[in-house]
Amino acid sequence: MPRYEFRCRACGDTFEVNRPMARAAEPAPCPLGHDDTVKLLSTVAVTGRGGPGGSTPRGGGCCGGGCGC
Repeated sequence: MPRYEFRCRACGDTFEVNRPMARAAEPAPCPLGHDDTVKLLSTVAVTGRGGPGGSTPRGGGCCGGGCGC
């Protein structure tokens, strides 16, 4: 289940809420009881696994190594 990060405008507390993506836009009350919160934009880093059976890209250059650049 996705985790969304919120910040309370009243007290400055940052907190996380686990909820389905269908409810991503719903407001979340602060754990301290405040209702004036804003959802924060989070960045996600996705990396592949190296080694046997991993998803490490092969080749290189601008086109994956096909042109020898």
